Amino acid sequence: MSIAIAVTSADLVLPPTDPHTPGAHVLTPPAQQDFPAALDELGRVLDQHGYLIAVYPTTTPLPTVQRLHAIRAVLESDRMALLPSALPPLGTAVLIRQLRQLSVCDFSPGVLGASARLLAHYIYAGALLHSGSRLAKVPVTLPAAQEGPRPSGRPCAVLAGPTPQLVRTDGGATLAGPQFSTALTYAVGSLGSEWVTGTLARRWQVQALHPVELPGESSSWWATGKLVEFAAAVPDVSLLYQMVSSMRQEACHWCGLTLIGDRCAFCSSPLLPMEQRQKALTASSRRALVPGAAGAAG
Repeated sequence: MSIAIAVTSADLVLPPTDPHTPGAHVLTPPAQQDFPAALDELGRVLDQHGYLIAVYPTTTPLPTVQRLHAIRAVLESDRMALLPSALPPLGTAVLIRQLRQLSVCDFSPGVLGASARLLAHYIYAGALLHSGSRLAKVPVTLPAAQEGPRPSGRPCAVLAGPTPQLVRTDGGATLAGPQFSTALTYAVGSLGSEWVTGTLARRWQVQALHPVELPGESSSWWATGKLVEFAAAVPDVSLLYQMVSSMRQEACHWCGLTLIGDRCAFCSSPLLPMEQRQKALTASSRRALVPGAAGAAG
């Protein structure tokens, strides 16, 4: 069965960078749909695809998040994963595009869902801002040598992840970039993009530029409309596949799905410590060797 990727806003569905990338299911907002209709909508998606991975920004309105959890509970479905993303809007959209790329590969639902945390660590998401004086969502300060904790009325570049950083673009400083090949997706607000597409792209040695529309939540997230948002990430699905497939796979002790990392994306159960996993495996092996043990246990 296939795996559907769902999003809370059409802004999070970027144009594909290859002809094989599927789209994503855009969820209807609660204000435009009653609960029974929403239940029917996601029930049909699950029936069609088998598994659903819904990705939403951590800034998503609470009623939308509550509805998603309520639908999952009513459907009593362990085939529906709800994954919050703390990346900025464009970074979240790039992460979702990577999941869409990988959804056509031979990964199990548990591995694909758990890969979101891995992939997010390799997305360099940030923005060029006219001013960072109102910036609140990224815990950054300027180095002492650059005079002052926050730039006011002077252009600055901010990196939200993987490591928060802020520099003034008029001082020759640059953001710490990826040490691997990337493509740079960028979206222009009411600010020129020359620094992003020229200086930053050159210093980061990006291999391709992908202009897109600015997500609707970007101005609110960055506290200004005078910005250029950007996200550098691995664009090649074969490299993404290698990244994910190289991770150690484990079985979730609660729902049984295969996962990578330390938590199941579908049931949220943490991976058991190694000692407990070894004990469980040993106990299981012993039961298998004893005739009639399974029936006696029942």
